[in-house]
Amino acid sequence: MKTALGIFLLLSMVLGFAQNHSHTSTRALAFPDIAGYVTLKTDLHQHTVFSDGEVWPTIRVQEALRDNLDVISLTEHLEYQPHKDDIPHPDRNRAFQLALEEAKEHDLMVINGTEITRGNPIGHCNAVFINDANRLMEKDSVLQFAEAKRQGAFVFWNHPNWSWLSPTGNPIWTDFQEERLKKGELHGIEVINTGYFDDASLALALKHDLTIMGTSDVHGLVEWDYMEKGNSRPITLVFAKEKTETSLKEALFAGRTVAVFNELLVGKQEVLVPLLEASVHIEKASYLENSKILEIQLKNSCSSRLLLENATEFSFYGSPPLLEIAAGETKVVQIKTLEILDTFSLKLKAIACYTAPKKHPIAHWEVVVE
Repeated sequence: MKTALGIFLLLSMVLGFAQNHSHTSTRALAFPDIAGYVTLKTDLHQHTVFSDGEVWPTIRVQEALRDNLDVISLTEHLEYQPHKDDIPHPDRNRAFQLALEEAKEHDLMVINGTEITRGNPIGHCNAVFINDANRLMEKDSVLQFAEAKRQGAFVFWNHPNWSWLSPTGNPIWTDFQEERLKKGELHGIEVINTGYFDDASLALALKHDLTIMGTSDVHGLVEWDYMEKGNSRPITLVFAKEKTETSLKEALFAGRTVAVFNELLVGKQEVLVPLLEASVHIEKASYLENSKILEIQLKNSCSSRLLLENATEFSFYGSPPLLEIAAGETKVVQIKTLEILDTFSLKLKAIACYTAPKKHPIAHWEVVVE
């Protein structure tokens, strides 16, 4: 009897662990592909106990699977290793290797990366697509960036508005950044980090043609740092020709990205507008009986809540010109077209989205009326 009870309890524990270890989740992030490109959901700035994070690298893989990410990079600090007395690791590629092993049975790309951690004027920068993080352990920062370039790395400036390095809260563009840019050693900039959006960083991205990035920079659990606070993790959507590391890298260097945090989407006009247009589906369009009021059903197919404002020449009927559509939700809008039309040009301004500081994109749908 005791043996049977023991076996029962053991099976219960195993089954319970399997359920707790499931990678299915209701928090999965979803964004549609756009014409000519696959939309890859990435988080290229994360930490584990191999620098100043609080979790083992395998946890970062499991979190990414639960969030339905396509790509991650564990970017451990080169110069800041607070756990080195407890976790000595002369090989700075170790976190990447552990994550790669954990992800090998799953459809998740793990990219080797690291964080160059310096004070002013250098700041913090991530180098991803590196071959060997150990070779970036240079005392001279100029040589670090040169080595990153030699390895073919994509380098982006982390949280450039961080008040510890910039008391005004605005990024400080110095001769050091200018030189890195001219030498092809700086390619992107975070405009969203840990949920903070900085329009001055966006202005720098546009001025210097830097790739727009959004990252979680997570140190604790994603669940604690984001989900329990009612947020999704910040990510970068990368519009690649296919889901391969080569295509991902090409797209990042080409600047085809949108930074995302909850309902906030930030990117260049040429990719953000197609993303919005692909995210909203016109389910049905028809006139109310005996009227010239066009009723349109719109469904939001992405995981971000969309805040939209009427940008047509016609007024909404019976509602203000603002429209909020939650993820997966279908909303009905009625428009006074003044005459019966066969097609209607629906234009909506995405007021929580930015293509430049204080500039909102306008998406356009050519609606066929039933």
